[in-house]
Amino acid sequence: MYKLKTDIDSKVLCDAIVEGMQDNKAKSITVLDLRNISNAVTDFFVICSGESSTQVDGIANTVSRHTREALKEKPWHQEGKSNSEWILLDYVSVVAHIFYKDARHFYELEDLWSDAIRTDIPDVN
Repeated sequence: MYKLKTDIDSKVLCDAIVEGMQDNKAKSITVLDLRNISNAVTDFFVICSGESSTQVDGIANTVSRHTREALKEKPWHQEGKSNSEWILLDYVSVVAHIFYKDARHFYELEDLWSDAIRTDIPDVN
């Protein structure tokens, strides 16, 4: 399967997305490394939760701003901004999933991709 690549290393981009999430006090940040899974559509999923739809929207905005300022990268595609229950920022090699906490439990992405190498990032106080 052909996969588009950006000029930025996917691990560097992944780390920048995590930093952007932490800047807005995202909760339960999880990185799923999909690079060794055949047929994976991206290298990394970065998943986090917000306590309100306002925070979910704010996290998405902070991630977009941080990656633009730090790496000159913008999401190739965005979804979910209208309801802020689940905002997806697609950077091609890394996809950020920003959930309202209840929606995250419903979709259980971590379980769907349980073959991935999982890294849980401690919450910032």
